[in-house]
Amino acid sequence: MQGDGDEPGVSRGEQIQAVEREAAKRRLLAEAEAERIPAEEITRAIPDRRWRRGQR
Repeated sequence: MQGDGDEPGVSRGEQIQAVEREAAKRRLLAEAEAERIPAEEITRAIPDRRWRRGQR
């Protein structure tokens, strides 16, 4: 045991990689949230009368 509360069998390098992965995941989620388009904007109905041209 390392005596500092770390999980046995997990090296310091693995711990650093896990922290870096978590930080990268948080950055990606923050970036995706910043670029997200609200559902109200993409589901709003826009009149499209092109389909009526063939009916006349």
